[in-house]
Amino acid sequence: MKNYNENEALFADWAGDARNASPDGEFVRDTNYIEDRIVASVSERTRQDPDRADSAELWPVAAGKYRLIAARACPWAHRTLIVRRLMGLENVISLGLAHPIHDVRSWNFQLDEGGLDPVLQIPRLQEAYFNRFPNYPRGITVPAIVDIETKQVVTNDYASITLDFNSEWKQFHREGAPDLYPEELREEIDAVNKRVFTEVNNGVYRCGFAGTQEAYGKAYDRLFTALDWLEERLSTRRYLVGDHITEADVRLFPTLVRFDACYFSHFKCNRNMIKDMPNLWGYLRDLFQTPGFGDTTDLDQVKAHYYGTHTEINPTRVIPKGPRMADLLTPHDRDRLPGQPFAPGSTAPGPVPESEQPPAVH
Repeated sequence: MKNYNENEALFADWAGDARNASPDGEFVRDTNYIEDRIVASVSERTRQDPDRADSAELWPVAAGKYRLIAARACPWAHRTLIVRRLMGLENVISLGLAHPIHDVRSWNFQLDEGGLDPVLQIPRLQEAYFNRFPNYPRGITVPAIVDIETKQVVTNDYASITLDFNSEWKQFHREGAPDLYPEELREEIDAVNKRVFTEVNNGVYRCGFAGTQEAYGKAYDRLFTALDWLEERLSTRRYLVGDHITEADVRLFPTLVRFDACYFSHFKCNRNMIKDMPNLWGYLRDLFQTPGFGDTTDLDQVKAHYYGTHTEINPTRVIPKGPRMADLLTPHDRDRLPGQPFAPGSTAPGPVPESEQPPAVH
C-alpha cells in the first residue's frame, strides 16, 4: 500500500481542520455550485438569461477545450470518471487528477511532476476558481471542469456534469455508448437519485461529521433505513431503475464501494458492512466488475483521503491496511435477475487508457 502521507509538503500550509457541523450538531452540505453548463446548442459562451448579469452561462461543447479535474478519492468526482469512460470521452475531455490528501486551501496536484497539473500548470485547483472568481466564497470542490485556454473554472455542478456528458456530448460519444438517462425512465431515476443522495450519499457524511450524539443517532438511523430499502429494491431487479445501468447506479456505486473501507469505521456507519447485505453486496460486485466502474476505482487513494485528510476524526492520519477488497472480484450471481448492463445496441467501453489505469485491487 502506497504511503500517501509521506509528502510533508501536503501539510506545510495546513490551516486547520474543516468544521462541517451546524450549531445543533447536524452536518450541513453546501449544495450551491457554479451552475454553468456545457451544451451542444450554443456555438460560443453566452448567458442563459442575457438580461441578468448574474445568470448562469452556457459554454459550447468542443473537443480539446476543457479539462476535467477529479480526484479518485472523491465519490462526487468518481461519478464523472465513470460516465466519461462509459461515453468514450477520454480523448475529447482531458483528465487531471488531484492528490487524495488536501488541506483547507483545496485539492492540489502533488501527484504530478513538480506539483503542477501538466496541462494547466497550476499547483492547486483553487487557482482555476480564483482565475474566474477572484473572491470565490465557497469550497473548492471536485469534480470541476476548467477551460484550458483561460485556466478558469467552468462548472463544479457534479449532477449536471454527468447528465451533460450523457446528453450534450453525443457528437463525440464512442460507438455503442449507452444512454444512462433515457427519457422514459427520467422521472423514476430522479426520484431514486433524490432519496439516494439525501439518505445515502450524503447520509454517510451526516454520520461522520455529526457534532452531537443526538445528531449522529438520527443520521445513523436514516442511513440504514435507506440501505434496507435499497436491499429490498435490489432483491427483484438487477439495477436500480429499468433493466440496464442508468445514472441512478452511477450515483450509488461510489458510496457503496467506499462503505466497507471507510464509512463503516471512519464515519461510524457500523451497523453492518455492505458485505453483510446480500443483494447490495452482489449488486456492488456486479457493477465493480463492469467496465467503467471498478476500473475507475482506486481504494488506496480513497482510504488515504478519508483517513489522511479528516484529522478532526483521525488525528493520527494512520491509514488502515484492510479490508480485503479483492473480494469485489468474486462471482456476484446477479445475472440470475432480469436485465443486462447495457441495452441492445450499446456496448461496454474498451480498455482503460494506459495513463489512467488505477492500481489493481488487493
